[in-house]
Amino acid sequence: MAELSTGRPNQFLRNISAKIAAIPLILTALVVFVGGTGWTVLYSFTDSKLLPRLRFVGLDQYYRLWNTPRWLVAVENLFIYGICMLVFSLVIGFLLATLLDQKIRFENTFRSILLYPFALSFIVTGLVWQWILNPDLGVQHVVRSLGWTSFSFDPLYTSSIVIYGVLVAALWQGTGLVMCLMLAGLRGIDEDIWKASRVDGIPAWRTYISIILPMMRPVLVTTLVIIAAGIVKVYDLVVAQTSGGPGISSEVPAKYVYEYMFRAQNLGQGFAASTMMLLSVAIIIVPWAYFEFGRRK
Repeated sequence: MAELSTGRPNQFLRNISAKIAAIPLILTALVVFVGGTGWTVLYSFTDSKLLPRLRFVGLDQYYRLWNTPRWLVAVENLFIYGICMLVFSLVIGFLLATLLDQKIRFENTFRSILLYPFALSFIVTGLVWQWILNPDLGVQHVVRSLGWTSFSFDPLYTSSIVIYGVLVAALWQGTGLVMCLMLAGLRGIDEDIWKASRVDGIPAWRTYISIILPMMRPVLVTTLVIIAAGIVKVYDLVVAQTSGGPGISSEVPAKYVYEYMFRAQNLGQGFAASTMMLLSVAIIIVPWAYFEFGRRK
């Protein structure tokens, strides 16, 4: 008991300077993030308009939210955009990483070129791809000027496929980061594994699928979380490319929140939409945290 009682203070005082230095960060996280999140959820159950007010209306804001066609379109677009972004960015990024992992010449140059779009803001990317996909200036105009006058390609002006035009711009910007993360994971694989697979006569594609990818699980999980966070909060790319149009066909949840909180001056509805976005993030983060920490413990 004496050893136990004397050991506890020593354990508490260990790295005490680091713990004291972390206090401002912890307080900031509790007040700004946790407090702000709780405040948003609380006021999502009120009828706040221009200014927040504690007049509770129960689940009315959520009923109204899920009966609004604009919100349903935003959720549908986010689902389509999210699934395609996850699949294509992972596949393209991994393929590019495997190509660069072959120790090709000018690897640093190619890596810089592929990563360069990620250095641009979403606004710049959206404006660039708005010009590229413009039927009067971009791809359609160039192809028609070459003689194919019947060629038609205007995704940003077609309601049924406009979200795919946004997806193309997002892939162009984000795939380079995924490639770098995957390449870092591939460079962490022991070279002896490749030598053993060659000795056993295992094809390269089978080695990647059966051996390399399972060993890259931490990198894959981290990449998935980064991509998913970017998917949920996509806003400026849509605003720069389409402003939510044609009509509301490219609406996304983040833009819906902005419109209702700052333009329609309906804070209660904006808070309800924000809470649903928070819930979608929790659905992603909680399983990740469980698999990373819970199962390991």
